[in-house]
Amino acid sequence: MNKLSKIDRQREHQANERTFLAWLRTSISLIGFGFAIARFGLFLRQLSTTITQRETTTNPTFNSENLGIILVLCGILAIALAAWRYNQVFWQIERGDYQPNRLAVWIITAVVMTLGFLCLPLLLIRNTIVPRPSSTINQQKTHNIH
Repeated sequence: MNKLSKIDRQREHQANERTFLAWLRTSISLIGFGFAIARFGLFLRQLSTTITQRETTTNPTFNSENLGIILVLCGILAIALAAWRYNQVFWQIERGDYQPNRLAVWIITAVVMTLGFLCLPLLLIRNTIVPRPSSTINQQKTHNIH
């Protein structure tokens, strides 16, 4: 193996590592956004309940907590896919038969776009407020005083 081909192979491996790190950043972003969406939705619901003294209702299946969990799971799956792809490309570079594969890019694109579209209703739909019975409010006020 001559010096030039060894340098080219090193550059290919470095490019593969940079690509893996980009996937890692994407995965961390998905996990972070998922965590933030889930916790911020919970915070807003608790804040609304505290301010209005009324419980807010949310859709049991389509809510910010579930969307956050889905984003975290997608982040975990994205890093698993990135590690698999990194290893696959590593060995292709070593064998000298690298074959580009855009399937993983299209999969992650579709997943992130779908999750983005699922976020839209959460931003547009407002929670309805369900009045609490006055006895519950009085019990809480009494409990807070003692």
